[in-house]
Amino acid sequence: MVSTLITVAAIAWLCQLALGGWQICQFNRAFDKLCQRGRVGVGRSGGRFKPRVVVALALDEQDRVCDTLLMRGLTVFARPRKITGLEGKYLQELNPDVIFPQDPLCQNALSLALKLKHG
Repeated sequence: MVSTLITVAAIAWLCQLALGGWQICQFNRAFDKLCQRGRVGVGRSGGRFKPRVVVALALDEQDRVCDTLLMRGLTVFARPRKITGLEGKYLQELNPDVIFPQDPLCQNALSLALKLKHG
């Protein structure tokens, strides 16, 4: 009985590692494509027991959004996707409270992404 439990736990752990690695590969691929589009701002929010949110924005030379990335979730099944309606808007026009009115985690991540780091 104990060896069966250990085997099941080991299989679950290996599945977690494999799915986590797959998630990281998908995110890295999407992030690399985003970085090729222009300057990138990244924001992250969430906690240990809250869904994590990662928002990334690519900006062109005129500070207009040319591409976006949103990844949110609590499990390894979260996938990167686009934020609709932001492309073509100027950086100064973006208001996290208006874009994500019901989601404080996304608001926080977007506000962090809007603070581009230089250097």
